[in-house]
Amino acid sequence: MAPTAPDGSQTGNGTVKHLESVTSLLETEDPDLFKLLDKSRPLKIERKRSFDERSFSEMSLTNSPRHYSRNENSSRAYEHLDGIYSPGRRSGFSTPRSNIFFEPHPCVNEAWEALRRSLVYFHKLPVGTIAALDHSAEELNYDQVFVRDFVPSALAFLMNGEPEIVKNFILKTLRLQSWEKRVDQFKLGEGVMPASFKVLHDPERGTETLIADFGESAIGRVAPVDSGFWWIILLRAYTKSTGDTSLAEMPAIQRGMHLILTLCLSEGFDTFPTLLCADGCCMIDRRMGVYGYPIEIQALFFMALRCSLSLLKSDGEGKEFIDRIVKRLHALSYHMRNYFWLDIKQLNDIYRYKTEEYSHTAVNKFNVMPDSLPDWVFDFMPTRGGYFIGNVSPARMDFRWFCLGNCVAILSSLATPEQASAIMDLIESRWQELVGEMPLKICYPAMESHEWRIVTGCDPKNTGWSYHNGGTWPVLLWLLTAACIKTGRPQIARRAIELAESRLLKDHWPEYYDGKLGRYVGKQARKFQTWSIAGYLVAKMMLEDPSHLGMISLEEDKQMKPIMKRSASWVA
Repeated sequence: MAPTAPDGSQTGNGTVKHLESVTSLLETEDPDLFKLLDKSRPLKIERKRSFDERSFSEMSLTNSPRHYSRNENSSRAYEHLDGIYSPGRRSGFSTPRSNIFFEPHPCVNEAWEALRRSLVYFHKLPVGTIAALDHSAEELNYDQVFVRDFVPSALAFLMNGEPEIVKNFILKTLRLQSWEKRVDQFKLGEGVMPASFKVLHDPERGTETLIADFGESAIGRVAPVDSGFWWIILLRAYTKSTGDTSLAEMPAIQRGMHLILTLCLSEGFDTFPTLLCADGCCMIDRRMGVYGYPIEIQALFFMALRCSLSLLKSDGEGKEFIDRIVKRLHALSYHMRNYFWLDIKQLNDIYRYKTEEYSHTAVNKFNVMPDSLPDWVFDFMPTRGGYFIGNVSPARMDFRWFCLGNCVAILSSLATPEQASAIMDLIESRWQELVGEMPLKICYPAMESHEWRIVTGCDPKNTGWSYHNGGTWPVLLWLLTAACIKTGRPQIARRAIELAESRLLKDHWPEYYDGKLGRYVGKQARKFQTWSIAGYLVAKMMLEDPSHLGMISLEEDKQMKPIMKRSASWVA
């Protein structure tokens, strides 16, 4: 029997299969959290006038994104959006919660209906959205609520003036964080947030049980490093959207942040300010050669630290964390902006590197061999443009482009304004490679043949131009749109959204697409993938009302800007 929503309708996420291994259970006797959730009260949402679409329609696209010359002042026009407080401003689309009635794209209503069908309830309260509602394929773990997957769903609900589900999710995952976490005989750190959780319904006993996965059931048995960062980022988005600071100020929430920060700010043998991670610890949750210091984790780490500064109470232990965060941010921003950044000037410098250099005077500080430069990067790098590469560690530079890390770098202001503009220049210049016929490549290029065998371990799901290995993920549309608005280039996002609208609905909202151009629905892609649906809605609502960007964007901190040489790609 499918779980039932408070209004008596079925939630659509069906019955849940028995799991072989259950390491953590939360029965209905959860009085402390239940009281917190029960105290949730409807917020008074102030409706704001919908953003005037004409401001963007004037910038509608021709066939090529390069038709537009860059307006040097365009990004300045959007700088104020980072600081805007928009209490529950709802979308102008004719969703069930909106009073503005212009004709939306057919995808919009269908997306909202699909998103609401994905809701998961615990004690009659919505606590998240399941990963996918594709009943034609084996459920595996797609019937669970993933922390990273829920983020675009949460943003869609916040933008539509429905913050209660987000508050419930934050409190529920906080409760799960407090569980003892063991993988075999090894105990994980206290601050680890779950990768996912699911609700088990027992109609005979009339009970509901939560089961959390901290990595012990995941592919590769790797704990999620990104879950804690997304949780902090979402807490800040909720606070920014609603103006409700009482949630973040709760002692339990403050302690949850402290535990996450204790894990990622711990001191050890590492000489870099970046965070050392294993393969499979983030959105790319299988072996893909991202071990070490992957750009996705470093950008999320940076953003979570900056969000924490605005959420932590500056008393006692909180003050100590604030001091540690400020120091780490200075070191991290310098390291990333200098050593992870690649443009044509830096590429030429690496091409001419000397090796076996010693002492602090070394130019080639990581002893990278120029012969390790892949041939494709010389053709991929435009004369004007740049990006943060995938990884930097001793004798290794992963030159692959990773979308999520670069977009988050823009939104968190890890990228300087000049670097943010250069990233957008690269996307425009390499539109066919990074966007093609369906936005957006998770990474570029794909690994094939011998390299695929060695790096992925012959992973049959990550063959060339599929899944994590150069596949196309519609969920990334919201991140691209946010980055476009922040850099003053909404026309790029508009073109990408139009591409997505031509396929997503008729293809039933796939998880990912295959092929160099994203022409084919992924060979193992789930249909009705929730974050594909929510990512589209968030992108549409941000274009309609750019003030929503303030939930997920941070202004540049001038004090963290290091003295850097102007690169060729930044010259107007």
